[in-house]
Amino acid sequence: MVHDSHNRRRSGGFFLIILGALIFVTAPLYLSDSPELGAAAIAFGFVAGGAGFYLNFIKKKS
Repeated sequence: MVHDSHNRRRSGGFFLIILGALIFVTAPLYLSDSPELGAAAIAFGFVAGGAGFYLNFIKKKS
């Protein structure tokens, strides 16, 4: 079918990429208050963005 790609369910990968980027951008705010919380925010931003990238681009090809 021509529009089969429009009918399938989305994985939410794009949302995770945006969420990871927002957390990573706001991490310096947390880093100034508490270095441990800032480092955790940076790590969580990378993890959320990486998971979103995997779901959005890598998983589709396999």
